[in-house]
Amino acid sequence: MASSLLFITSLLVGLVGCCYGSVLFSSLNRTLVVHASPKQGDVLRAGENKITVTWNLNQSLPASTDDDYAKVKLKLCYAPVSQKDRAWRKTENEMKRDKTCQFTILATPYYDSFGNADKSRQSFEWAIERDVPTATYFVRAYAYDSAGAEVAYGQTTDGNKASNLFDVQGINGRHVSLDTAAATFSAFSVLTLVGFFFNEKRKKARAS
Repeated sequence: MASSLLFITSLLVGLVGCCYGSVLFSSLNRTLVVHASPKQGDVLRAGENKITVTWNLNQSLPASTDDDYAKVKLKLCYAPVSQKDRAWRKTENEMKRDKTCQFTILATPYYDSFGNADKSRQSFEWAIERDVPTATYFVRAYAYDSAGAEVAYGQTTDGNKASNLFDVQGINGRHVSLDTAAATFSAFSVLTLVGFFFNEKRKKARAS
């Protein structure tokens, strides 16, 4: 009995220690309006194309809603179709464990990053980085307080993450210049081999 009570107590202490101070996505209010330039179904190329993201406070909310917002991060996030059977992209309610949004587009002070003192819409153009893999994505913005904790969010898709999705075609590891060099080398090798064959044949003909 005593050992069972001790085990339960230890378990509760462990759970409290694990979750204390963590933020749950379900506790965040969707106060930000976020738009991205890609349209539903667009296919962009990593290392080539750019995305323009705009964000602002939902104008239907009180102006004081974002008084405690100190920082904003824009994230490129996996859509559910690109998370299926991929545990390393899994969505978790606990923010510290969530793997939905793995690519940071921008991290900046909430309002004054572009010299704007008012609460107007902000905009940022991002070149898709070369390490972004092939997948379906949306964009999400997180607002943080002065302590660095997430306090609100906004995203380009709906709550089910099913609309306004776009695709990124990742780099497959091969480069055009490398392919060209390989093809040139192969052609040169073939020509060298053919030349060697005819040269040897001519030598034998002379010897006979």
